[in-house]
Amino acid sequence: MNDRTVPRRKILKGAVASLAAIPIVALIGEAEAAATKLDPNDPQAKGLGFVTDNGQVDKKANPNFKPDQQCSNCVQYQGKAADAEAPCTIFMSKIVPAKGWCKVWAKKPG
Repeated sequence: MNDRTVPRRKILKGAVASLAAIPIVALIGEAEAAATKLDPNDPQAKGLGFVTDNGQVDKKANPNFKPDQQCSNCVQYQGKAADAEAPCTIFMSKIVPAKGWCKVWAKKPG
């Protein structure tokens, strides 16, 4: 039997360091997910009629569509209006183009 003991302070320091690392690892995972561009062939994207250019919207299938509707002026778009692309909250923060569009479009206030 080994009589060596580990000091309590050393165990507590290790536990605190481990807990501090958890948010950092989570942020790295989110950053990787956010850096992914939305594939128009993604099942969710297809279901919501997502297109990378609002000029490609099928107007018969989307009668409520207006030509001024695009991702950059949608409330779900997480970038500035001038950004070429930004994350979208509808698509789990995947990157969408500013000129894109989907059926969930809602006018950004302001």
